[in-house]
Amino acid sequence: MASASTAVGNRSPVTTWVLRIVVVAYLFLLIAWPTGLIAQNTFRDGLDGMRSALGDPDVTHALWLTLRVSVIAVAINLVFGVGMSLLLVRYDFPGKRLLSALIDLPLSVSPVVVGLALVLVYNPRYGWLGEGLHDRGIDVVFATPGIVMATCFVVLPLIVREVVPVLEELGDEQEQAARSLGASGAQTFWRITLPGIKWAIVYGVVLSLARSLGEFGAVKIVAGRSIGNMETATLLVQREYQNFHEDVAYSVSLLLVVASVLCLVVVALLRPTEGSQPELIKEKK
Repeated sequence: MASASTAVGNRSPVTTWVLRIVVVAYLFLLIAWPTGLIAQNTFRDGLDGMRSALGDPDVTHALWLTLRVSVIAVAINLVFGVGMSLLLVRYDFPGKRLLSALIDLPLSVSPVVVGLALVLVYNPRYGWLGEGLHDRGIDVVFATPGIVMATCFVVLPLIVREVVPVLEELGDEQEQAARSLGASGAQTFWRITLPGIKWAIVYGVVLSLARSLGEFGAVKIVAGRSIGNMETATLLVQREYQNFHEDVAYSVSLLLVVASVLCLVVVALLRPTEGSQPELIKEKK
């Protein structure tokens, strides 16, 4: 750590400015410029394009479906993520490292592959489980449940990877003390564990929501060609752009960008700074 600090301190001002310019240029070319072009094309004719898009029933349906799927997927991932984090940190069991590695699988597997796998399992005509479920009136792929499952897979690691480091830093001394005083497992969780990990949960939930709003690959496969019915906002953007309805495509794209940016801005404003960390973490340090 000392050597790293010394290296930073010995860096010349010219090198520092060059690195800053490179980073800013990279972010500008990769993020700011393309996003700015979307905004520019959206408001090329004033607000007419946005009004036209929001007045289209297909657009409003796609936006509501996207929001509904995202909220459901994040809620499922919240319960799973917190539970899995507690399991990985507080318990030792055979296969623990394998389970931890599997949680990171969505970061390395293409979402399109995930969508195809869901189709192979839940297709109502030839899927391993799809035929039996379809006979009982339950459709998974080409329906909302399939979109939710695909989205859940994509956002699977986000909450876990935010909560696990915080749990490791907190330790379990406070929890053991609470249990020794007669607190139940639920009381220990709500009064000791949850206050210490609440900001990690908030950050993971916001990241999951932002990621869910923009999911395309897996949803594209499991939604099929049901235009206007199981079409999320990202699928609608693709269809409208390919059909040369660029004003609608740009408007919906800008709405998705704004929603994702707002999620990150909100969590940046709400997340505590180093000086305002939860008491449990400060005591641990």
